[in-house]
Amino acid sequence: MTTDYYELLEVTQTASAEEIKRSFRRLAVQYHPDKNPDNPEAEAKFKELAKAYETLSDAERRERYDRFGPDESINIGDPFGTGSMGGLGDLFDAFFGAGGSFGGGRSRGPSGPPRGPDLEAVAQLTFTEAVFGAQHDVTVRTAVTCEVCDGVGAAEGSSVSTCSDCGGTGEVRSVRQTMLGQIVSASVCRTCGGQGQVVLDPCEECSGDGRVVTDKTYTVDIPAGVDSGATLRLTGRGAVGSRGGPPGDLYVKVKAAAHDRFVRQGVDLIHDLPITMTQAALGHHISYETLDGDEDLVIPKGTQSGRVFRLKGRGVPHLGGRGRGDLLVRTIVATPTDLRPAEVELLEQLAQLRGEEVVPADGGLLSRIRSAFK
Repeated sequence: MTTDYYELLEVTQTASAEEIKRSFRRLAVQYHPDKNPDNPEAEAKFKELAKAYETLSDAERRERYDRFGPDESINIGDPFGTGSMGGLGDLFDAFFGAGGSFGGGRSRGPSGPPRGPDLEAVAQLTFTEAVFGAQHDVTVRTAVTCEVCDGVGAAEGSSVSTCSDCGGTGEVRSVRQTMLGQIVSASVCRTCGGQGQVVLDPCEECSGDGRVVTDKTYTVDIPAGVDSGATLRLTGRGAVGSRGGPPGDLYVKVKAAAHDRFVRQGVDLIHDLPITMTQAALGHHISYETLDGDEDLVIPKGTQSGRVFRLKGRGVPHLGGRGRGDLLVRTIVATPTDLRPAEVELLEQLAQLRGEEVVPADGGLLSRIRSAFK
């Protein structure tokens, strides 16, 4: 990289302090490591830019640079702190606000008790429960408010106190002096853990945490039409936070059992229905069992294997909507096996009447001779 600070910052040697600042800001956005992850060249470029700006933004150092060139005795690689990027992040914060990143800034924890964790549970449903919906109980190991101290965390007769280190804010702030002025950074208070309060005489039941661990059962409303793999969110049913912190959420994953006859395809149900050769040829009436009860299914004569009969509105309800899918019954014509001699003879006579040539694969020469003399 070039060692000419003016060229590096893309300004002329007569540029004003405001022009240098504006150019540095533009280039810092372009080469900031948060915007160029795993790119050592961009990080090196950013450090060079910071080094150049620190020199040219100070009137005395800029004059010395114009006369003698860069002062290599000053370590500007990490100008405002220790570590690979800590000081550069502060420099970037001074221009663009706290954070120095492009994802909305560093997360600052709010004061007060923290939110409790989210929990997960699995609802094992029958096929019918998933189709029509149901109420299903799930049991989770969770944290609940301590009944002895009512979630405060303090023993009976005592109370919590405001943290003296952070004044109840849950954050401690430090001030550093830089070339751009004072930079204020905030971090979670180590004394109170960000809660803003301390317990001097903790509750014996919960050891000052304000919550205890137990098993709890919730009744979950399973909507009609839900399918395996779906996740239901129960807001506020997760574990409570310590010392009165709000609860997290409970996520219930649905697992539906398979059906012995039906296969689900979206909101439609598929069933392969075996029928005999004679039923397919002559036609048949079947009392067909659906999820809603028995229906009369008419198999017309001459039905071929693979023909699909559609029973409208007998499938799965649309999740969160109106109407239902269909039940698709696909006929599978079963060819008889292990025929008795009388049955073989009748089929041979049928073949003769229809003019169909039948040469049994296992009949051999005697069977062909017998067929020729009939």
